[in-house]
Amino acid sequence: MSQILKNQEIQDTYDVIIIGAGNGGLIAGATLAKEGLKTIIIERHNLPGGFATSFVRGRFEFEASLHELADYGPPENKGGIRRLFEDKLDLEAEFARVPEAYRLVLTHPDKELDVSMPFGVEKYLDKMEDLVPGSRESVEKFFNVAKEIRSAFRYIASTHGNPDQGTLMKEYTNFLKTAAYSAEEVEIALGIPEKARKILNAYWAYLGLPTERINFTIFASMILVYIEKGAYIPKNRSHGYTTALDKKIKEMGGKILYNTTVNKILVEDGQVIGVETLNGDKIMSKHIISNASPTLAYNKLIYPQSEVPDIAYKEVNARIHGMSAFCVFLGLDASVEELGLDEYSYFIMEDMDTSAVYDSWLELQVPKGQATVVINNAVPDCSPPGTSLMYITTLFDPKAWENVKPEEYFKIKSKIANGLIKQFEEATGAPISDHIEEIEIASPETYARYTGTYNGIIYGYEPESWDSLVPRLMSMNDDIHIKGLRFAGGFGARCHGYSSSMSDGHTVALLTLQDIKKGGDSHE
Repeated sequence: MSQILKNQEIQDTYDVIIIGAGNGGLIAGATLAKEGLKTIIIERHNLPGGFATSFVRGRFEFEASLHELADYGPPENKGGIRRLFEDKLDLEAEFARVPEAYRLVLTHPDKELDVSMPFGVEKYLDKMEDLVPGSRESVEKFFNVAKEIRSAFRYIASTHGNPDQGTLMKEYTNFLKTAAYSAEEVEIALGIPEKARKILNAYWAYLGLPTERINFTIFASMILVYIEKGAYIPKNRSHGYTTALDKKIKEMGGKILYNTTVNKILVEDGQVIGVETLNGDKIMSKHIISNASPTLAYNKLIYPQSEVPDIAYKEVNARIHGMSAFCVFLGLDASVEELGLDEYSYFIMEDMDTSAVYDSWLELQVPKGQATVVINNAVPDCSPPGTSLMYITTLFDPKAWENVKPEEYFKIKSKIANGLIKQFEEATGAPISDHIEEIEIASPETYARYTGTYNGIIYGYEPESWDSLVPRLMSMNDDIHIKGLRFAGGFGARCHGYSSSMSDGHTVALLTLQDIKKGGDSHE
């Protein structure tokens, strides 16, 4: 008998155990339950979703973290997430289209810029040409390369991560040429004028890396899917679709165990055999999908720790942990019309020196940039009549908060929040501070406490070129350091973000299904 199980009662045995009911975990659970596998999700909170949730203050219901969902698309041009929801999981959830791509406001006196950009590649190119005459051809090349990258990914997926090198070299030349370079390097090589690059790069903060470091492949893919498919948000906040997933999983025979913390991932001779919860219950399986990060799993969850191979430690130590967030949730007692807020999405920065903005996130100060959304401009009835909902978001390196004393925490948090509100008011002229009815402020400490993620990180591992989309996808079957253990979610192969986490959950579920069929481990 196993030493781990000696004198212990096995509570139950499953085909697959999923740790965490975040986006990746829920999609993985729904995918496997639909395939008829005996599946259980174990979640420490009393609600599904992780970051994908909502909360109520006064008469307002706030979205916890989602700004806009990429790769959803309209019914006539479905994106990957819409196809996943509707065609593969038969999920019912209502989404609203965001009206415009974004408004970018640069506030530095010498570099002022205030532009609103539309969705749709042709419309976007037309607007860019109006703003920066002579830029259309080079920006169009950017989108063409992005489309080739998308085609290359589809080909790689069709080969299960084992593409023919000759085919890649012949049919996806630009994909290979750009894979190792940063967004800035490729944009300059394409001859995109500086002002056009500033406008094109507005979405950079969604990836949390300056354009001189962010890998071009993931950056171009993100911009293409936003501009081509548009952006969407759930009409009933993220909690609407996460509860729909909860219901769907249970309808298909899956189980979700809430208010339960996985304390140990049990491993014997390099193979997972189950988990142990904080209250001592043991749930057994030879296949585990962790929505918790590899950093957390390898350093705290694997039991015994001697089962963690050196290569696993080296891998997570080599990676750079991304940013956490600071968000000011505002319920305002005035309508968007009264406030003069016409757009949904606002990127406000001193200038588009993305390295300088990134560096400002490393210090405990009011950052030099923010990404703000006004929900009513996509969902008019998301708040009571005559009111509006806003979320002002910026990023922080969690280390910036490490030495904050408890007695100083609320004062510092309020100072930064007030600075961000002032920043928005000065950029737009909207009298926000005069109409605040409800305000809630979340710091990296808040996210760490609520989700249990390492340091409250919301951006996974930083996707520099050596550790971005291409190398992660190409090594999905080579980086399994403990047999039967795979990872899904924002720290996974597709990098962070709602859409990426969902796609990652689906992919990892299919790979786990493949593992089970090969090993004959199913209870079927």
